[in-house]
Amino acid sequence: MAQPALSTTDPASERLPRQGFFLLASLALFWGTNWPAMKLAVLDMDPWTFRAICFVAGAGGLMLVARARGLSLRIPRGDLGPLILTAFINVTCWQVFSAFGLTLMAAGRASIIAFTMPLWASILSVIFLRERMTALRVVGLALGLTALAILLIPEFGRIGGTPWGAAMMLAAAVSWAAGTVMLKAIPWRMETVQLAAWQLAIGGLPVIAAALLVGRPSSVLDLSTPGALGVIYAALIPMIYCHWAWFRIVALFPANIAAIGTLSIPVVGVFSSALILDEPLAGADLLALALVVTGLFIVLVLPSLLPGRSRPA
Repeated sequence: MAQPALSTTDPASERLPRQGFFLLASLALFWGTNWPAMKLAVLDMDPWTFRAICFVAGAGGLMLVARARGLSLRIPRGDLGPLILTAFINVTCWQVFSAFGLTLMAAGRASIIAFTMPLWASILSVIFLRERMTALRVVGLALGLTALAILLIPEFGRIGGTPWGAAMMLAAAVSWAAGTVMLKAIPWRMETVQLAAWQLAIGGLPVIAAALLVGRPSSVLDLSTPGALGVIYAALIPMIYCHWAWFRIVALFPANIAAIGTLSIPVVGVFSSALILDEPLAGADLLALALVVTGLFIVLVLPSLLPGRSRPA
């Protein structure tokens, strides 16, 4: 039988695996640059249609990878109910709220609100998973959230003018946090690639139906070259590779460490949005970057460097 995709044990008693560090770095790059890509896409086309395309590409691509590895696509007995629930919260809600939020806000700033996710995930993981929030993790989380606050303060006036955009991005953050904790809590019988494929396939069904009923599939014909490139990028690398990588990270790390590790993504989102979309970039962005890097170092690296400490704090 395949090994469970996500362990329900807290690996806090083990050294943090190197694979997890590489995966977090790659997520920062690819999910960070996905924010301006998504913005380019939804500027030209209907968000429902955009997300439907992403789901078809992501689920189909991951299923092809699973079959190429010789894995069955059968859903094990007992996994279907939890799969439907977590797919709706972790995938459907996140994708829909973030896509529509992006239509109302600048891409870089929208990513900042979305990545308050580690705060909610850390709180939920302590309550439901009984994970430890040690001093170093609290400091790292505080530094990351301070960085997000620094980037967000100049946007308070703008957010006040577009409350629905901010509300949607916050809803996206909370749904992703809840989904992350649920993924960690459930003893899955599938491997990571199978779980990721079915999460996207099931989570995408309501979005695909909505795209056909209330969306504008014809908006694909309105795509400019930048918009088309944004759709292609978002549908392939973030939807296929990044979803597999994220599910693997949740399997390797405690939920609160995995969540804190994503704090670098909105920083990449802000800088890449400035480069690609010509969104403003100020000294506050550099300060936020320094705080995030410091926070990640404290949570992910410092524990192994402390004298007499071979285990994470």
